[in-house]
Amino acid sequence: MSRAARLGGFIVLTLGILAAGVFIIGSKHYLFSSTYQLRAQFDNVAGLASGADVQVGGVHSGTVLRIELPHVPTDKVTVVMELTDATHEIVKQDSVASIETEGVLGNQYLAVSFGSKGVPEVRDGETIASLPPLEVTDLFKKASTLLDSGKQALANTTEATAHLNSLSAKIDAGTGTVGALVNDRQLYNNLTDSTAGLKATVASAQIGVTSFRENMEAMKHNFLLSGFFKKRGYEDSETLTANAVEALPAEAPAKTFTYAVSQVFAGGDTVKLRNEKVLNEAGQFLVSAPFGMAVIRVSAGMEGDSDKDLVLTQAQAVEIRDSLVKNFGFDDRQLKTMGVGKSASGNDLPGAGQVQILVYPMGTKAAAEKREPTAPDTEALPAQKVPAAGEVKPLQR
Repeated sequence: MSRAARLGGFIVLTLGILAAGVFIIGSKHYLFSSTYQLRAQFDNVAGLASGADVQVGGVHSGTVLRIELPHVPTDKVTVVMELTDATHEIVKQDSVASIETEGVLGNQYLAVSFGSKGVPEVRDGETIASLPPLEVTDLFKKASTLLDSGKQALANTTEATAHLNSLSAKIDAGTGTVGALVNDRQLYNNLTDSTAGLKATVASAQIGVTSFRENMEAMKHNFLLSGFFKKRGYEDSETLTANAVEALPAEAPAKTFTYAVSQVFAGGDTVKLRNEKVLNEAGQFLVSAPFGMAVIRVSAGMEGDSDKDLVLTQAQAVEIRDSLVKNFGFDDRQLKTMGVGKSASGNDLPGAGQVQILVYPMGTKAAAEKREPTAPDTEALPAQKVPAAGEVKPLQR
């Protein structure tokens, strides 16, 4: 073989080795840094692909290595992720993985939440908890359902308005008992002198009140007016006290979650949640640990009207309770609310509202249940001081 042929063969072989090395190194995202692997299982990965980003606290911290299909239909899809060692200090055994979307129609990525302080770190190859992904198709279906409900509410309101117009026309024309009473003074005098006439008048009034209540209920669900009730946070004031307590239990809470109102709600004067995921840590704790009682306590800052702040904090506590009950499966009969309005307590955040979720151990009862009468006038036990954030007492199992 000539010297030129040998040289050409050597060059071709070198280029082949170089190309293979590029492909091998290119597939190793963290070839020169220490990493560890975690697993998470989902019923549906919602379009997540191998090589997708893994973010911890919104920071790119790894990639999805592979996605493993189950061997039987009843099992879940397993996502294997690779994370850098720098995340070992914040990713704990109670961290939760969720599939998120960049924007509305962007690419999917895997988000891993921070763990709790004091919880052991995860080990290489462990499986962490996961949340089901939100699919855009489901969102569109819900929006379509809401539109249909709005159309039905508008039809109900139109029908109710037509009934009111018909009733007003009959009254103006003197038709019926009410019309006769309005237009004929003598008939009114005759009816008031007669017991039977009085009973008929009362019955007619009751029918009118019932019709008015039904019309008002229909108007609450009208999409033109529903925004008022949605911003206020309740349709009926009775819902504010349905699960409310007047004072905290005497026992110290086993776990306390503390947030500023601005973290949880879109504004200081609204009950619209800014991001329900802020409550994930508290919801996961209520699901995983048995408890005797939990109280959602909301306080406002020292500015504004006291009466309005009291109602606002009560409505905000009810909204948080509804969100936790909706997103996490646990016995909600022991989940109570407590809106205190303005508060100058030393445990409250200065100059701003505060949300606390106080979890009490098994056997804890509401303060009202622990009162013992000592005289004809029963005195309530003093309310327990609200604990500072981070105070933990082991739960009784």
